Amino acid sequence: MESINASIDIDKRLWREDIAGSRAHAAMLAEAKIITRQDATAITKGLDQIAEEIERGEFQFSRALEDIHMNIEARLKALIGEAAGRLHTARSRNDQVATDFRLWCRRACDEAEAALRALMAALAAKAETHADAVMPGFTHLQTAQPVTIGHHFLAYVEMFSRDAGRFADARARMNECPLGAAALAGTPFPIDRSLTAEALGFDRPCANSLDAVSSRDFALELLSAASITAVHLSRLAEEIVLWTSPQFGFAALSDAFSTGSSIMPQKRNPDAAELVRAKTGRINGSLNSLLNVMKALPLAYAKDLQEDKAATFEAVDALALALAAMTGMVGDIAVNREAMKEAAARGFSTATDLADWLVRALAMPFRDAHHVTGRIVAIAEQKNARLDELPLEALQAVEPRITQDVFSVLSVDASVASRKAYGGTAPDNVKREARRWVSALAREK
Repeated sequence: MESINASIDIDKRLWREDIAGSRAHAAMLAEAKIITRQDATAITKGLDQIAEEIERGEFQFSRALEDIHMNIEARLKALIGEAAGRLHTARSRNDQVATDFRLWCRRACDEAEAALRALMAALAAKAETHADAVMPGFTHLQTAQPVTIGHHFLAYVEMFSRDAGRFADARARMNECPLGAAALAGTPFPIDRSLTAEALGFDRPCANSLDAVSSRDFALELLSAASITAVHLSRLAEEIVLWTSPQFGFAALSDAFSTGSSIMPQKRNPDAAELVRAKTGRINGSLNSLLNVMKALPLAYAKDLQEDKAATFEAVDALALALAAMTGMVGDIAVNREAMKEAAARGFSTATDLADWLVRALAMPFRDAHHVTGRIVAIAEQKNARLDELPLEALQAVEPRITQDVFSVLSVDASVASRKAYGGTAPDNVKREARRWVSALAREK
């Protein structure tokens, strides 16, 4: 029973939140004249000493005392005697743990958002540096149209910006205080729940005592935001794995973010990117785990809820490590402009530019232009040539009205430069947007 019931090995990391909640509760009890000022002062001094003992690594956690709450309460009693027993007036472990966990999840949201901002700043800085570096843009992992790698990096800035917003939204919704809901029904003591909520930085007390102690949707939202972020990290990690392979050769990681092989001395493996990619499964698994814990739980508290913290802690730890590693990799990665531009020129990536020129210059319906372009691409394939390497006569054999002016749009540089519409890959657009992000993120620090 002790083995299955004890949670101290997991929830001891809530000690800061538990002590903060107890300080606020003791101050409120004294303010409401439920306990004396002398007892509140003794409780606060005892809690301060316990915090110092834990910080120094001197505190002895006991599995026999089950959880962080009882461990701290037992030590408090040993330090200050009878007054310690008055701390638990008008509260239960149910509202206590719900408060501790919300405080921890709130801090996790803040830390994840800050880590995302750091990653976005690294990406935006890289985008500004490489605003004009042409690379192949892909659909279906097939060469589609030329883009710049700066534009590519900014795509991830947008994704991670939305992720940061999700953490901020989750934080706003979870910022209600369960303390004072007691076991499930509230308390007959004349407590001031607004006082404790304010002391702990919450916007307000939870309005329903049953909901306060039994809901964990705040943790589910945190894990949902973490999972979506992890998916975005995994996508970028996969691209780094591809780009740094000899088959692509678009980029390289230094020894700081790659490893060698035990038997193949030529290898430089993108292990950090691969591990970021793998951690997505662990983070998504934590979300699924908590969803399954919560399903079909009747109100109010049940011991099943003890399983909420292990999954959440693991996911948040994995996400923090993945964000830090990705930020480091983005700063470290060296871009091979020549290899990217050469690859962008292959695969007839300017075929759409040819079709667009036929529409603009010859007033040709786009579907007809698409057909003509397809025939020209077939000729280029037969000749093993790029579109801009075909002689004008070959183009005119398909469409006699084509003029020399068509070659102004067939290079990859001309293609990306033409994409000037808002959100497009034109280097001027990319540089302007990258600078906007760099400036905005610097202001948010």
